[in-house]
Amino acid sequence: MIQLRQAPAALPRGRRLYVIGDIHGSIAKLRDLHGQIAADLRARPAASALLIHLGDYVDKGDQPRAVVDYLIEHDPVPDIEMLNLTGNHEETMLAALDGDGAAAADWLWGGGRTTLVSWGVAEDAEQATWPDHFTAGQMRFFRRLHLHHQEGGYLFVHAGIRPGIALADQSREDLIRIRHDFLGSERDHGVVVVHGHTAGFNPVVRDNRICLDTAAWSGGPLTCGVFEDDRVGFLQA
Repeated sequence: MIQLRQAPAALPRGRRLYVIGDIHGSIAKLRDLHGQIAADLRARPAASALLIHLGDYVDKGDQPRAVVDYLIEHDPVPDIEMLNLTGNHEETMLAALDGDGAAAADWLWGGGRTTLVSWGVAEDAEQATWPDHFTAGQMRFFRRLHLHHQEGGYLFVHAGIRPGIALADQSREDLIRIRHDFLGSERDHGVVVVHGHTAGFNPVVRDNRICLDTAAWSGGPLTCGVFEDDRVGFLQA
């Protein structure tokens, strides 16, 4: 049984959110975690539930294509809605596939080579040929990823927010890439920000933010935050 603790924010009564941090090609852990979520729902039915992925499906880990195809082709947790957010790795990958040379260099440096290998792209292939290996369905998945989701007292986003800036005025760059100015802030943001992007081996719970990136691709667990009422707990694979 999942252990729930006091959370720094709350959801409406009867609502439950399952929120998974950075996946980075960790298909076995993702399937395991989805199985745990399904089991939790059977054991503790919720009036209304939502599954959220916080982005970074590709790069670093060795099976990013398997992750993407699984999310496209399957219903990972039956009978609940799924919302997929975008991460900085998807953003950089799309720019590279659209022909941006600088983005391509950044993508390869940041783990994109494992994604190209996963899609069957030869190491010496010209950048112009990379998009030929991606299906129309895969590209729709990447281009339709959401930037953020707000519900109850929480904001769900890949990286974080710029402190002191209204959500409507946040830059896309900050929402998917910010680190130090956000992580070091003790400011009340008006919502508790639930994010990934900055890896540690345990989830981080602060008064103003919760981080769910636990380095699944490099030996850490894949973490799911479970949010309900004024409580939060964690599932890991």
